[in-house]
Amino acid sequence: MSTVAPATAVPGTRSHSEVVRGKIGLLMPGFSALTSRLWTSPAVAELYPRYLRLLHTAIRATVPLMDLALERAEALAPTDPVAAGLTGYLARHRREERGHDEWVREDLAAIGRDPDEVLRAMPGPAVANLVGAQYYWIRHHHPVCLLGHIAVLEGYPPSPALAGYLRERTGYPADGFRTLHRHATLDIRHRDELLRTIDGLPLTPEHHTAIGVSALHTLQTTTVLFEELLATESAPAARPA
Repeated sequence: MSTVAPATAVPGTRSHSEVVRGKIGLLMPGFSALTSRLWTSPAVAELYPRYLRLLHTAIRATVPLMDLALERAEALAPTDPVAAGLTGYLARHRREERGHDEWVREDLAAIGRDPDEVLRAMPGPAVANLVGAQYYWIRHHHPVCLLGHIAVLEGYPPSPALAGYLRERTGYPADGFRTLHRHATLDIRHRDELLRTIDGLPLTPEHHTAIGVSALHTLQTTTVLFEELLATESAPAARPA
């Protein structure tokens, strides 16, 4: 459920953001089970660097996606009140997201991994599916679709205790978990700003469908990415919790 006061609601009694969160909630239990498997795996020290490399492939697309969405929203704004309502949010949020991909590379360096490897390696098909769908929908349908993507990736912040828990389990230094630690705080604010933005837009049922399809696609594809990550699990490499 939304943690901010609802504005204009779609037909019924729920706010726009509650409708979006309700759709995501249909698939979230399965994804949460995967993340629990990852963090409690006896091989978490082996999996964590792979998780960071996977995270980088998604995070480095965040600002370019918002750049494109802002360009499209500004082009549509004169005749499209939903697009007009997106411009301020996208302009602010893309500034706040700049450099987050470098945080991940710094974490990799801190745990003794090559931070440049993520720049050399070709991302797999699942990552291209995750990000590429957003480029298509923004360019060929409506930039409001990106809100569904963001609602999944930033709408469920990591626990503030997760970074410390993983440090204990892996033995890696604290500097290797700064991305998780920062997002545990930042994503609470980002989530609430996103929900306020969604509630403030004059969304029609068609817009809700677009946001919902985008959100569920993002969650389904992220689930595939985590399944692929867990499939690489091998010998235990973590210290006992």
